[in-house]
Amino acid sequence: MVQRVLSVSFTQILRVLALLLLPLAFISLIAWATAGSTSGNTSDPIRAAIWLWLGAHHIPFTVNLAGAAGFLSYLPLGAVVLPFLALRSGFSKALYKLHMDYHSIAMVRVTYSLVYTLFVTVLAFLAQSDGVQPVWYLAPIFSFLIAYFATFTAGNGARLSTPVLYASRALAVLVGLSFIYLAILIFTHHATIEKLTTVLAPGVFGGVLLFLLNIFYLPNIAISVLSYFSGAGFAVGSNSHISPFSRHIDQIPAFPLLGVIPESTSKFALIAIVVAIMVGVLIALWSIPNGATTLFQTLFITAVGTAILAYLGSGALITEAMGAVGVSIWQLTLFLNAQIFLGAIATFYLPPLLSRSRE
Repeated sequence: MVQRVLSVSFTQILRVLALLLLPLAFISLIAWATAGSTSGNTSDPIRAAIWLWLGAHHIPFTVNLAGAAGFLSYLPLGAVVLPFLALRSGFSKALYKLHMDYHSIAMVRVTYSLVYTLFVTVLAFLAQSDGVQPVWYLAPIFSFLIAYFATFTAGNGARLSTPVLYASRALAVLVGLSFIYLAILIFTHHATIEKLTTVLAPGVFGGVLLFLLNIFYLPNIAISVLSYFSGAGFAVGSNSHISPFSRHIDQIPAFPLLGVIPESTSKFALIAIVVAIMVGVLIALWSIPNGATTLFQTLFITAVGTAILAYLGSGALITEAMGAVGVSIWQLTLFLNAQIFLGAIATFYLPPLLSRSRE
């Protein structure tokens, strides 16, 4: 049975790799050819395809190109959906071939995830070059987590515990509202975004790639929007900080989505703190039937989830000047969860206290 599971998992992982890497290799080959590369070595675009694939797993890179040495860790969070969906499809097919139901798949889930992790780690190690080195020892962590969580959404999925369900709902509300406001900002700052695109002059093929890159970076910007309205703010480069209280930034990098950056401070934005407090109220209302233990477990998981989002929505962009991009992990976690905690505790404990005082 174990041998059968391993064989099917191996086959489906190869299918997933082909589904992801072949289109990326095609894109890299066209970009390499149209860019007028002086190198005739076709291994360059193949290696670049692997880098793009690793970047979709949020695996950082150490970069040293044209004398510019640095660290690349501010990666498009939206690109994670590509390996996630491919792994989800592959796992469903693996279960179908094994003729297993969705209640006895723990071994298949772990085996499938480990096989994928092995492939990612080996390719991350082999894809190193003089100029770009993936941080390959982080590959097992990110690839296993993506693969493992992807398997939970296949078929009937897995039943989440009550605190995890409530926390995920709360974070989904906050991030969803951030996306809505980001969409409004894109429309209202259309002229600035168009100017930044013109500066890049990407051409037809480059324009398509730039458009896709902007789409994949939307979750990163949405997390920055969430941090801005929590009062924590965000950074676009070292020694920069943009929040309702301050705006310290020398110039906006030539990336179209950054055209939505506020042009001045606005303390009226802090009104949005009410939204975070109301999310805390919702958590309390959901948790009241289950007691205080569920409430505090939900608040703890929400805080952990916020820290993970902050980590994924921050990083560095190679150069020293862009060494800090995105949100501050500890500030977003502290500010946002303090507001949620306030709303939750007030809703959960104040009504009983007021009732007792009246009695």
